[in-house]
Amino acid sequence: MSRGPLDGLRVLEFAGIGPGPFAAMLLADLGADVVRIDRAGGAEWPNFPIVSRGRASILLDLKSPAGVQTCLAAIEKADVLIEGFRPGVLERVGLGPDVALARNPKLIYGRITGWGQSGPLAKVAGHDINYIALAGALAPLGGGADAPLPPLNLLGDYAGGSLYLVMGILAALLERNRSQQGQVIDAAIVDGAASMLAPLLGMASAGAINLDRTSNILGGRVAPNYRTYVCADGRYVAVGPLEPRFYAQLCAQLGVEARPARTQADRDEASAELARIFATRSRDEWAASLQHLDVCVTPVLTPQEAARHPHLSERGTYVDADGYCQPAAAPRFSRTPCAAPSASPVDGEGGAERLAAWGVQC
Repeated sequence: MSRGPLDGLRVLEFAGIGPGPFAAMLLADLGADVVRIDRAGGAEWPNFPIVSRGRASILLDLKSPAGVQTCLAAIEKADVLIEGFRPGVLERVGLGPDVALARNPKLIYGRITGWGQSGPLAKVAGHDINYIALAGALAPLGGGADAPLPPLNLLGDYAGGSLYLVMGILAALLERNRSQQGQVIDAAIVDGAASMLAPLLGMASAGAINLDRTSNILGGRVAPNYRTYVCADGRYVAVGPLEPRFYAQLCAQLGVEARPARTQADRDEASAELARIFATRSRDEWAASLQHLDVCVTPVLTPQEAARHPHLSERGTYVDADGYCQPAAAPRFSRTPCAAPSASPVDGEGGAERLAAWGVQC
């Protein structure tokens, strides 16, 4: 049975919070052999279920020579290292990239932080909302005259952070096949969040959209054909027929005229008319009547509801594993499919045995 396309890849993860663990989870989902180092006597990181799945754990004291030596022995056998501390933390305990690459010149040393390894803010505390704010990604969010609203911590920590770190790791592994050399990856959430703005900045430069929160048609509160509407049962539908032909089909289904919206007053009037109509039936009634039409209307589901939706159920997008309903591995592979999610380890569980299989004596 395939464990995924990264089967045999050895990853050493230093326990942390936020984007680092999610990046390690993604690599584990794809088949990598991930061992997480939990710090004995140091900060206790929360071992959340689901995001901790797919790896073993070993408890090491990084302030002791023995703990550091075990880490160095594991580094010699690893393909990838992931750490999310502030700049300089691992250098101070003798596990920085210079030391690690001297022991293993083919190591991919992945570093994930909010501000990056350099710059005036590199060692300053921050969180997702701060990183996307400074990167320019928060200002357009929220729509209308209301204050900007962060989309949970999905945009910075996980999209601009974890996914860019994983992309960097995979790119570095591909390059290593040619050069036979490792390297250090400086994955900063501000950089990733700024990178994701490229398509929007391109559209704005071409005059296709306006990124001002009060007039951004993608903001969810300005345009009648890109927003959510409350239904008779207090739940919501998401309406997104941006293209004129799809919007015309929706209006025909609802029995209203698809009038051109040249001004904000026109858009507000159209939104009010659609709001009145959607409030006459329940969310699921609207979903049942519109879901197979090219009108771009879907129910707004909770994660629990999403897991039961017929489309996601057929695809196996959510699975029951380790006592939780959780997302399956993504994306899908035709020849090297990923295994089902495995259990999340408790601190210190299975790591010594896994490292022993690498040839590391703990």
